[in-house]
Amino acid sequence: MSALHISLVAEPVFFLGNFVVTNSLLNAVIATCVLIMGAAILRVVLRENGMPGALQNAAEGIAETLLSYMDRVTGDHRKSVAFLPFIGTLFLFILLSNWMGLLPGTGSLLLHRGQEVVPLFRPATADLNLTIALALLSVVSSHVIGAYTLGLGTHVNKFIQFGSLWQALRTLNLIKIMTAFIEFGVGILELIGEFAKVASLSLRLFGNVFAGEILLAVLASLIAYLLPLPFMLLELLVGIVQASVFSILTLVYLTVMTTAPHGAHSE
Repeated sequence: MSALHISLVAEPVFFLGNFVVTNSLLNAVIATCVLIMGAAILRVVLRENGMPGALQNAAEGIAETLLSYMDRVTGDHRKSVAFLPFIGTLFLFILLSNWMGLLPGTGSLLLHRGQEVVPLFRPATADLNLTIALALLSVVSSHVIGAYTLGLGTHVNKFIQFGSLWQALRTLNLIKIMTAFIEFGVGILELIGEFAKVASLSLRLFGNVFAGEILLAVLASLIAYLLPLPFMLLELLVGIVQASVFSILTLVYLTVMTTAPHGAHSE
Protein backbone atom coordinates (compact mmCIF):
# COMPACT_ATOMS: atom_id res chain seq x y z
CA MET A 1 0.00 0.00 0.00
CA SER A 2 1.48 3.35 -1.06
CA ALA A 3 1.75 6.22 1.40
CA LEU A 4 -0.45 9.25 1.09
CA HIS A 5 1.36 11.87 -0.99
CA ILE A 6 0.78 15.51 -0.03
CA SER A 7 3.19 18.24 -1.07
CA LEU A 8 2.84 21.96 -0.42
CA VAL A 9 4.76 22.85 -3.58
CA ALA A 10 4.16 21.67 -7.12
CA GLU A 11 6.40 18.78 -8.13
CA PRO A 12 8.57 18.85 -11.30
CA VAL A 13 7.49 16.39 -13.97
CA PHE A 14 10.12 17.00 -16.66
CA PHE A 15 12.54 19.65 -17.85
CA LEU A 16 12.76 21.67 -21.06
CA GLY A 17 16.39 22.66 -20.88
CA ASN A 18 16.63 24.68 -17.66
CA PHE A 19 12.87 25.26 -17.55
CA VAL A 20 11.03 23.14 -14.98
CA VAL A 21 7.61 21.84 -16.02
CA THR A 22 5.57 21.06 -12.91
CA ASN A 23 2.40 19.01 -12.57
CA SER A 24 0.38 22.15 -11.81
CA LEU A 25 1.77 23.85 -14.92
CA LEU A 26 0.54 20.90 -17.00
CA ASN A 27 -2.97 21.40 -15.65
CA ALA A 28 -2.75 25.15 -16.30
CA VAL A 29 -1.68 24.53 -19.92
CA ILE A 30 -4.54 22.06 -20.40
CA ALA A 31 -7.06 24.53 -18.96
CA THR A 32 -5.71 27.28 -21.23
CA CYS A 33 -5.91 25.04 -24.30
CA VAL A 34 -9.50 24.07 -23.43
CA LEU A 35 -10.52 27.74 -23.19
CA ILE A 36 -8.75 28.63 -26.45
CA MET A 37 -10.34 25.71 -28.30
CA GLY A 38 -13.74 26.57 -26.86
CA ALA A 39 -13.39 30.18 -27.98
CA ALA A 40 -12.28 29.10 -31.47
CA ILE A 41 -15.20 26.69 -31.83
CA LEU A 42 -17.63 29.34 -30.57
CA ARG A 43 -16.28 31.87 -33.08
CA VAL A 44 -16.86 29.41 -35.92
CA VAL A 45 -20.38 28.70 -34.67
CA LEU A 46 -21.22 32.42 -34.46
CA ARG A 47 -20.13 32.93 -38.08
CA GLU A 48 -22.55 30.30 -39.33
CA ASN A 49 -26.03 31.37 -40.35
CA GLY A 50 -29.17 29.80 -38.95
CA MET A 51 -30.79 29.31 -35.58
CA PRO A 52 -28.53 29.58 -32.52
CA GLY A 53 -27.40 26.19 -31.28
CA ALA A 54 -26.89 24.89 -27.76
CA LEU A 55 -23.27 26.11 -27.58
CA GLN A 56 -24.19 29.67 -28.58
CA ASN A 57 -27.13 29.76 -26.16
CA ALA A 58 -24.90 28.51 -23.35
CA ALA A 59 -22.21 31.10 -24.14
CA GLU A 60 -24.76 33.91 -24.31
CA GLY A 61 -26.31 32.75 -21.04
CA ILE A 62 -22.92 32.81 -19.30
CA ALA A 63 -22.11 36.25 -20.73
CA GLU A 64 -25.48 37.70 -19.69
CA THR A 65 -25.16 36.25 -16.19
CA LEU A 66 -21.66 37.69 -15.79
CA LEU A 67 -22.80 41.07 -17.07
CA SER A 68 -25.74 41.20 -14.68
CA TYR A 69 -23.46 40.57 -11.70
CA MET A 70 -20.84 42.98 -13.00
CA ASP A 71 -23.43 45.75 -13.38
CA ARG A 72 -24.18 45.48 -9.65
CA VAL A 73 -20.50 46.13 -8.88
CA THR A 74 -19.61 48.78 -11.46
CA GLY A 75 -22.97 50.56 -11.58
CA ASP A 76 -22.14 51.35 -15.21
CA HIS A 77 -23.10 48.97 -18.00
CA ARG A 78 -20.47 50.42 -20.32
CA LYS A 79 -17.74 49.60 -17.82
CA SER A 80 -19.16 46.11 -17.40
CA VAL A 81 -19.03 45.49 -21.14
CA ALA A 82 -15.48 46.86 -21.34
CA PHE A 83 -14.27 44.69 -18.44
CA LEU A 84 -16.16 41.54 -19.49
CA PRO A 85 -13.41 39.98 -21.67
CA PHE A 86 -10.82 40.26 -18.88
CA ILE A 87 -13.07 39.35 -15.95
CA GLY A 88 -14.84 36.59 -17.89
CA THR A 89 -11.58 34.97 -18.96
CA LEU A 90 -10.22 35.20 -15.43
CA PHE A 91 -13.38 33.64 -13.97
CA LEU A 92 -13.52 30.78 -16.49
CA PHE A 93 -9.81 29.98 -16.14
CA ILE A 94 -9.96 29.82 -12.34
CA LEU A 95 -13.21 27.87 -12.39
CA LEU A 96 -11.87 25.33 -14.89
CA SER A 97 -8.59 25.02 -12.99
CA ASN A 98 -10.48 24.39 -9.75
CA TRP A 99 -12.78 21.80 -11.28
CA MET A 100 -9.98 19.99 -13.11
CA GLY A 101 -8.68 18.94 -9.72
CA LEU A 102 -11.77 16.73 -9.37
CA LEU A 103 -11.24 14.85 -12.63
CA PRO A 104 -10.24 11.18 -12.36
CA GLY A 105 -6.48 10.82 -12.55
CA THR A 106 -5.64 14.21 -11.06
CA GLY A 107 -3.47 13.38 -8.08
CA SER A 108 -3.80 9.60 -8.60
CA LEU A 109 -1.76 9.14 -11.80
CA LEU A 110 1.74 8.76 -10.43
CA LEU A 111 5.03 9.31 -12.20
CA HIS A 112 8.06 7.34 -11.02
CA ARG A 113 11.29 9.33 -11.14
CA GLY A 114 13.97 7.14 -9.64
CA GLN A 115 13.07 6.77 -5.98
CA GLU A 116 10.56 9.63 -6.14
CA VAL A 117 6.88 9.15 -6.92
CA VAL A 118 5.01 12.34 -7.87
CA PRO A 119 1.48 12.88 -9.23
CA LEU A 120 1.42 13.60 -12.94
CA PHE A 121 -1.32 16.22 -12.61
CA ARG A 122 -2.08 18.73 -9.86
CA PRO A 123 -4.77 21.46 -9.81
CA ALA A 124 -3.25 24.64 -11.19
CA THR A 125 -4.77 26.81 -8.46
CA ALA A 126 -3.26 24.52 -5.80
CA ASP A 127 0.10 26.03 -6.73
CA LEU A 128 0.96 29.23 -4.86
CA ASN A 129 3.13 30.41 -7.76
CA LEU A 130 0.12 30.50 -10.08
CA THR A 131 -2.20 32.20 -7.59
CA ILE A 132 0.43 34.87 -6.92
CA ALA A 133 0.78 35.40 -10.68
CA LEU A 134 -3.01 35.74 -11.02
CA ALA A 135 -3.11 38.19 -8.09
CA LEU A 136 -0.33 40.29 -9.60
CA LEU A 137 -2.15 40.28 -12.93
CA SER A 138 -5.31 41.46 -11.19
CA VAL A 139 -3.74 44.27 -9.16
CA VAL A 140 -1.25 45.49 -11.79
CA SER A 141 -3.93 45.49 -14.49
CA SER A 142 -6.19 47.64 -12.33
CA HIS A 143 -3.42 50.22 -11.97
CA VAL A 144 -2.49 50.17 -15.66
CA ILE A 145 -6.11 50.54 -16.77
CA GLY A 146 -6.72 53.19 -14.11
CA ALA A 147 -3.72 55.23 -15.26
CA TYR A 148 -4.82 54.89 -18.89
CA THR A 149 -8.41 55.93 -18.09
CA LEU A 150 -7.83 58.83 -15.71
CA GLY A 151 -4.33 59.87 -16.70
CA LEU A 152 -1.09 58.99 -14.96
CA GLY A 153 -0.98 62.12 -12.82
CA THR A 154 -4.53 61.72 -11.48
CA HIS A 155 -3.95 58.03 -10.81
CA VAL A 156 -0.69 58.55 -8.93
CA ASN A 157 -2.27 61.41 -6.95
CA LYS A 158 -4.75 58.91 -5.51
CA PHE A 159 -1.88 57.48 -3.49
CA ILE A 160 0.98 59.97 -3.34
CA GLN A 161 -0.59 63.42 -3.17
CA PHE A 162 2.41 65.59 -3.97
CA GLY A 163 0.20 68.22 -5.62
CA SER A 164 -2.00 68.74 -2.57
CA LEU A 165 1.03 68.80 -0.28
CA TRP A 166 2.81 71.40 -2.42
CA GLN A 167 -0.27 73.62 -2.59
CA ALA A 168 -0.67 73.43 1.19
CA LEU A 169 2.97 74.35 1.76
CA ARG A 170 2.59 77.38 -0.48
CA THR A 171 -0.33 78.71 1.60
CA LEU A 172 1.78 78.63 4.80
CA ASN A 173 -1.45 77.67 6.59
CA LEU A 174 -0.61 75.32 9.46
CA ILE A 175 -3.98 73.51 9.39
CA LYS A 176 -3.85 72.97 5.63
CA ILE A 177 -0.24 71.75 5.86
CA MET A 178 -1.08 69.27 8.64
CA THR A 179 -4.12 68.05 6.69
CA ALA A 180 -1.99 67.60 3.57
CA PHE A 181 0.63 65.60 5.51
CA ILE A 182 -2.09 63.38 6.96
CA GLU A 183 -3.55 62.78 3.50
CA PHE A 184 -0.04 62.07 2.22
CA GLY A 185 0.44 59.46 4.98
CA VAL A 186 -2.94 57.89 4.26
CA GLY A 187 -1.96 57.62 0.60
CA ILE A 188 1.25 55.80 1.55
CA LEU A 189 -0.81 53.36 3.64
CA GLU A 190 -3.14 52.79 0.70
CA LEU A 191 -0.13 52.12 -1.49
CA ILE A 192 1.06 49.49 1.00
CA GLY A 193 -2.46 48.08 0.92
CA GLU A 194 -2.02 47.36 -2.79
CA PHE A 195 0.68 44.83 -1.88
CA ALA A 196 -1.67 43.37 0.72
CA LYS A 197 -4.21 42.79 -2.06
CA VAL A 198 -1.75 40.48 -3.82
CA ALA A 199 -1.16 38.47 -0.66
CA SER A 200 -4.87 38.29 0.17
CA LEU A 201 -6.00 37.23 -3.31
CA SER A 202 -3.28 34.62 -3.80
CA LEU A 203 -3.39 33.04 -0.34
CA ARG A 204 -7.20 32.87 -0.25
CA LEU A 205 -7.44 31.03 -3.56
CA PHE A 206 -4.47 28.76 -2.88
CA GLY A 207 -5.55 27.94 0.69
CA ASN A 208 -9.10 26.94 -0.21
CA VAL A 209 -8.16 24.81 -3.21
CA PHE A 210 -5.18 23.16 -1.52
CA ALA A 211 -7.21 22.41 1.62
CA GLY A 212 -9.88 20.77 -0.53
CA GLU A 213 -7.23 18.64 -2.23
CA ILE A 214 -5.90 17.47 1.12
CA LEU A 215 -9.40 16.62 2.34
CA LEU A 216 -10.22 14.58 -0.75
CA ALA A 217 -6.84 12.83 -0.66
CA VAL A 218 -7.29 11.84 2.98
CA LEU A 219 -10.83 10.58 2.41
CA ALA A 220 -9.80 8.65 -0.70
CA SER A 221 -6.97 6.99 1.21
CA LEU A 222 -9.40 5.85 3.91
CA ILE A 223 -12.42 4.84 1.85
CA ALA A 224 -12.05 5.05 -1.92
CA TYR A 225 -15.74 4.77 -2.81
CA LEU A 226 -18.93 6.67 -1.91
CA LEU A 227 -17.57 8.61 1.09
CA PRO A 228 -15.63 11.22 -0.98
CA LEU A 229 -18.60 11.88 -3.30
CA PRO A 230 -20.44 14.44 -1.08
CA PHE A 231 -17.17 16.26 -0.51
CA MET A 232 -16.46 16.30 -4.25
CA LEU A 233 -19.84 17.97 -4.77
CA LEU A 234 -18.89 20.46 -2.08
CA GLU A 235 -15.61 21.13 -3.90
CA LEU A 236 -17.59 21.90 -7.06
CA LEU A 237 -19.39 24.62 -5.11
CA VAL A 238 -16.14 25.85 -3.57
CA GLY A 239 -14.64 26.09 -7.06
CA ILE A 240 -17.47 28.37 -8.19
CA VAL A 241 -17.29 30.48 -5.04
CA GLN A 242 -13.52 30.98 -5.20
CA ALA A 243 -13.59 31.86 -8.91
CA SER A 244 -16.44 34.31 -8.25
CA VAL A 245 -14.72 35.95 -5.27
CA PHE A 246 -11.44 36.40 -7.13
CA SER A 247 -13.17 37.81 -10.21
CA ILE A 248 -15.47 40.14 -8.25
CA LEU A 249 -12.58 41.53 -6.20
CA THR A 250 -10.64 42.14 -9.42
CA LEU A 251 -13.69 43.92 -10.84
CA VAL A 252 -13.91 46.05 -7.69
CA TYR A 253 -10.25 47.04 -8.09
CA LEU A 254 -10.82 47.93 -11.74
CA THR A 255 -13.93 49.97 -10.88
CA VAL A 256 -12.21 51.90 -8.10
CA MET A 257 -9.09 52.61 -10.14
CA THR A 258 -11.08 53.88 -13.13
CA THR A 259 -13.31 56.17 -11.03
CA ALA A 260 -12.18 59.77 -10.78
CA PRO A 261 -11.40 60.92 -7.22
CA HIS A 262 -13.94 63.12 -5.48
CA GLY A 263 -13.61 66.70 -6.59
CA ALA A 264 -11.51 65.93 -9.64
CA HIS A 265 -14.17 67.14 -12.08
CA SER A 266 -14.71 70.39 -10.26
CA GLU A 267 -10.99 71.05 -10.23
